[in-house]
Amino acid sequence: MNQPLLSVKNLTIDYIGEERDFRAVDDVSFDVAPGEVFGLAGESGCGKSTIAFAISRLHKPPALIRKGSQILLAGRDVLDLDPKALAAFRWREVAMVFQSAMNSLNPVLRIEDQFYDVLRTHKGMTKAEARERTAEMLRLVDIAPDRMRNYPHQFSGGMRQRIVIAICMALDPKLVVMDEPTTALDVVVQREILQRINELRKQFGFSVLFITHDLGLMVQFCDRIGIMLQGKLVEQNGAEAIYKSPQHDYTKKLWASFPSLHGGVLL
Repeated sequence: MNQPLLSVKNLTIDYIGEERDFRAVDDVSFDVAPGEVFGLAGESGCGKSTIAFAISRLHKPPALIRKGSQILLAGRDVLDLDPKALAAFRWREVAMVFQSAMNSLNPVLRIEDQFYDVLRTHKGMTKAEARERTAEMLRLVDIAPDRMRNYPHQFSGGMRQRIVIAICMALDPKLVVMDEPTTALDVVVQREILQRINELRKQFGFSVLFITHDLGLMVQFCDRIGIMLQGKLVEQNGAEAIYKSPQHDYTKKLWASFPSLHGGVLL
C-alpha cells in the first residue's frame, strides 16, 4: 500500500460505568489508502460504529478513547486537534453518512436550507453560492435541482439517502465514513446507491470507510475488508480473499450464516 490516507493505530475505546468499564474497541489498527474502499464487518455491538465516531471525534462521555491510541489522517493525529481545528476538520476532511441516514435530515427544513447550513458554516458561502453548489451536488446523485425547495418527506427513502450523501460530498472531503448507508432499503435501491457512491469515488478520488454487518454486500463494494469480533479486528484482507479463503473461524461462521439458494449453507 502507498502512504495511507487514514491510519488507525492501537485504537482502544471504553465506555465508563459506575461499577465497571466496558471495552468497545480493543487495540484496533488498520489503514485506508487514498481512493480505497475499506470495509468493517461484524455483528451488531462489535465496535464498528464506535470506530466510525472516533475518527471524527464525535464521542461524548461515557465514551473514552484510551491513551496510546492514534487516528492519523494524512499524517495528522485527529486526537491532538483543539476544538477550533476539530470544527474545521469535520466535514471538510472527513464526512460521515450516519446509520439510518435517510432519517438524518431535518424534517422541517427544505433541502436547500440544509445544504446552506453546511456550506455557510464551513466555506462562508452566500445563499446564492450555496444554491448553485446544491444544484451541482443534487445532479451528481441524480436528483433534479428544482427539488431543492422540497422537504425531506417529499422524497423516497432512497432519494433521501442520496441527498445525505450529496451533503457529505459538498465540501470535497478526503474520507467519507459510511455507517450502514443502505439500512432499511430494498436490494435494488441498495445496488443503485452503492453504484453511485462508487462512481463518485472514482470521479473525485475520496476514500471510503464502509461499515455494515452485511458481508455479502461488502464483498461486492470494498477493496479490502476487516472483520470485527467483540471489539477486536480479528482478520483483514482483500475482499476476494475474505470471500474465497477466510482464515479466522468467525469469518467462516459469518459466511456459513448465509442461506444458499439451493439449500444448505455457503461453506
